[in-house]
Amino acid sequence: MGYIIENANILKETKLTKSSLLIEGNHIAAKKEHIHHNKLLKMNAESYIMTPSYVLLDTRVPLNTSFQEFRKYMVENFLLKGCTTLLTYSSITYENELAEKIKETKTALISSPIDFLIGVNIPLRLLTPSFIRKCKKEKIPAIFIDVGDLDELTNLPWGWIREALFPYNCPLVPLISNHLRKDARRALSKWKDIMENEKIPAILDELKENQPLSVPVLNKLGLYPQKASLLHGAEVSYNLYLKAREIINVDEVELFHYHSDRLLVTVNKGKVVRAGEEVLFKPGYGEYVRVRIPSYFAL
Repeated sequence: MGYIIENANILKETKLTKSSLLIEGNHIAAKKEHIHHNKLLKMNAESYIMTPSYVLLDTRVPLNTSFQEFRKYMVENFLLKGCTTLLTYSSITYENELAEKIKETKTALISSPIDFLIGVNIPLRLLTPSFIRKCKKEKIPAIFIDVGDLDELTNLPWGWIREALFPYNCPLVPLISNHLRKDARRALSKWKDIMENEKIPAILDELKENQPLSVPVLNKLGLYPQKASLLHGAEVSYNLYLKAREIINVDEVELFHYHSDRLLVTVNKGKVVRAGEEVLFKPGYGEYVRVRIPSYFAL
């Protein structure tokens, strides 16, 4: 049996709009200004600000620890923050260890209460057409590149790399090495120039950990609009914040960082996982997300 969420004040990035949502199962069947259906249960969300649940990058999830420690980390860093999808990565040193490392990370996250994606973190020398083809076979959503040598970055065979990425086109993501950190701006400028000139599918800046990933990034990862959106066809995963004058004009990132005390409800794929201070930790409810096509949605 479906239901209707009426008068929802939906915040997406910086824009606040009012809509009603028709929910069927764990998907949004319709989104309109008004939905007229007398036989369905209705929930008035006028007193709240509604956001899609968040997707966070976190590369420090304790995978080789006790269940109690893992549970505590997931509750504090994800469920209590309104996050229902995790992006992390496996560090790869040699090409032939890719499949095994991904399998290890998937196994370590088998008890996750939220969905998860697994990218890879590699040194520049491993960015070869052969390795990229292995990533395509594994449906890797993102390849994080340790940028430590700008000359090496410039001299890579970008034409071959572009051909190897096509047609799956998972994005390359820069990670500026520590010894280049003082010159990170120049390194990122170099990265951006190469990616744009060579027409490489890429994210042009470093991704910040433990902060909601933006719509353009989510789209390049192949998650948007099925996740982290409140559009027709998306999964029913959202947060409800208590509405107040001081949070009417804030954006999603500000809401996440500075108004967590107003987060009252988190719904994950149609199930309430947080109500007030009560958190439902359901081991294994999270699924491994295998991205079919990155960047398939035209923003």
